[in-house]
Amino acid sequence: METDSGYSSTAELQKQGEKLSHALRISAYVFSTGLLIFTALANSVSWFTQSITLGNFWQSTWLEFYEYMEGDEWSIFLIGAALVPALAFWGFNGILLVADITGKPTFITRYRIQLGKNDPVDKKKLWKAIYTALGNQFFVSFPMLVPMFYVMQWWDNTFSKELPTFQWFLVELSIFTVVEEILFYYTHRLGHHPVLYKHIHKKHHEWTAPIGVVSIYAHPIEHIVSNTLPVMTGPMLMGSHIVSVAAWFSIALVTTSISHCGYHLPLLPSPEFHDFHHLKFNQCYGVLGVLDFLHGTDRMFRQTKAFERHKVLLGLTPLSESIPEPPKKEE
Repeated sequence: METDSGYSSTAELQKQGEKLSHALRISAYVFSTGLLIFTALANSVSWFTQSITLGNFWQSTWLEFYEYMEGDEWSIFLIGAALVPALAFWGFNGILLVADITGKPTFITRYRIQLGKNDPVDKKKLWKAIYTALGNQFFVSFPMLVPMFYVMQWWDNTFSKELPTFQWFLVELSIFTVVEEILFYYTHRLGHHPVLYKHIHKKHHEWTAPIGVVSIYAHPIEHIVSNTLPVMTGPMLMGSHIVSVAAWFSIALVTTSISHCGYHLPLLPSPEFHDFHHLKFNQCYGVLGVLDFLHGTDRMFRQTKAFERHKVLLGLTPLSESIPEPPKKEE
């Protein structure tokens, strides 16, 4: 009988251990390759990034805000690293929660991935997820910003009066994404080890058909190691400007909400990949899917209709209609 974590025997556990060891070696290769690409990219655009800023409007707006805050770096940091991302997260999820609870508007609910699930959502289960998400934000994420603040102060660039160039921000965004992919993939995969899964990661997998707010519904240890550190590490390594940090944290929170939302909406990134992970447990551990491809942890996914649907929807017809699941075989 298959266990909750998706592993069926001791032999398979040993096999997973060998795969993880091999995965770490591949990780070193991916990281070193990414570093070389980053170095080449940084050199090629350096002349461009020295002269072009995010724009006079944004520069002047930032200076006005900086003067209004009287250069209080701690307050500026809290607004940029905590308040702005939190508003982005709950603003986006507030819209989704209306659809989850009421089943309306239909222009959202008609794009549901797992048909018949959370229609409507279990309110008792939902409130538990909301309380846990708020607890993780206030008692885990926000306290972690304190040591991050001092790291960013040490770089002596985070609160500069001059904004980074837009080109440099794009370079940073690429680095942040690579760092997050590596750290999240391996910490997430480690969380599926039976010992850790039972005591820590199983909480997140109570939702086999997730919704947006479930993206940070997790055990506090998991929230630190897998949810928060992979996102914080990139800016700390780069000594990024607080505006870049605010933008990146907001993007990361909205993106993970999309991955968990349960709706494959037009023009938004496909959530099929991570939705399949919640459905099957031992597939699709990463964010981008690059490391899953390298390690073969998406092989089952690639054989499904969900993989065919894993693309940006450019039309209005739900992909569950244009690429439906095959009829279930009668027993």
